[in-house]
Amino acid sequence: MNRSLDIAWKSLNKAREELCGDTVEIIRSEDSDILVLSDGMGSGVKANILSTLTTKIMGTMLKNGASIEECVTTVAKTLPVCQTRQVAYSTFSVLKIDKNGEALLLEYDNPGGILIRDGHQKNIPFNVREIEGKIIREYHFNVCYGDYYIMMSDGVVHAGVGTRSGFGWPRSEVVEYVEKLCADDISSSRLMSMISNHCNELYDGKPGDDTTVIAIKVTEPKTVNLFTGPPVNREDDERVMEDFFSVSGTRIVCGGTSANIVSRYLGKPIKASLTYYNPDIPPTAEIEGMDLVTEGVLTLNHTVQLLHSYNKGEVDEGFFNNLYDLNGASRLTKVLIEECSHLNLFVGKAINSTYQAAALSFDLSIRQRLVEQLISECREMGKIVTIKYY
Repeated sequence: MNRSLDIAWKSLNKAREELCGDTVEIIRSEDSDILVLSDGMGSGVKANILSTLTTKIMGTMLKNGASIEECVTTVAKTLPVCQTRQVAYSTFSVLKIDKNGEALLLEYDNPGGILIRDGHQKNIPFNVREIEGKIIREYHFNVCYGDYYIMMSDGVVHAGVGTRSGFGWPRSEVVEYVEKLCADDISSSRLMSMISNHCNELYDGKPGDDTTVIAIKVTEPKTVNLFTGPPVNREDDERVMEDFFSVSGTRIVCGGTSANIVSRYLGKPIKASLTYYNPDIPPTAEIEGMDLVTEGVLTLNHTVQLLHSYNKGEVDEGFFNNLYDLNGASRLTKVLIEECSHLNLFVGKAINSTYQAAALSFDLSIRQRLVEQLISECREMGKIVTIKYY
């Protein structure tokens, strides 16, 4: 099964807490993808330590082939004991999906996950196991293209307790809410955002508990190829283009000089636009055979800022609506967040002669730093990034 997991997650800290007591760990390998969500007892620093230890232990051990019993036993014996309650307590949900589509789900004291298939919840049979005094729900199933899976901490089902909804947000109502959203075939990032924002609304903006949502969508791999910056040696222009066009997928070029290289290679003219949809971002252009043609440094800088906001969880419905703006940064950001599982970067390391001629005072390596930041933000989103320098 040649599939990819489109993963998005967000945590809301309990009101007046600087650290979140929930921790998420995503581990990708050639054989499988592993997602671990843990909720530490209480909130703040202690809860964060408990949940961080749990996710690290469970994820690393499962990746290395450990059994369920070994993982749970190690967690039980490793976690520090709370001096007040005399227990070491941290819930967890672990989803491991092999490359062949076989999935293993383990849940301990977290709300049951939600599998949406063909727009409706699909109930998965499970076995109950007791390990080290912990009651574990164990599920085995196969994933299909178009499946959505939601993992959550109990802050979701507690959303609104004592405020707008005195009894919280029951899981059955969460399922109904998710089914309606998934009927529109939305991205995992938008789904995650809408669930998380609804929780925040139920809490009146002051979460009474750490609240984490992970949204997963099973898709076919989506490859994006991005070329920016001319190579150091002009004779390498042809080699860069051969590499760039040898891989299928969405094709994007950022930068005027880079666009000229593409234009010469394809034998197609650049159709420039003079329309500024955002006064801070230069207009895009068009080249037949390319999906997106943008300016370089300014567009990449705005894109990195948008991706950074996304990774920090600073997203709402307005954020996603802005991704439909026609400026280059919004269009590039939308592709990277919602339409990309694999990003191939083709980066030339020549210094732009325009900058040299203008004797600009800023560091001439700014494009390189932006590319490094772009790589970091995309990897934090869970994208698989490869890069070639020229």
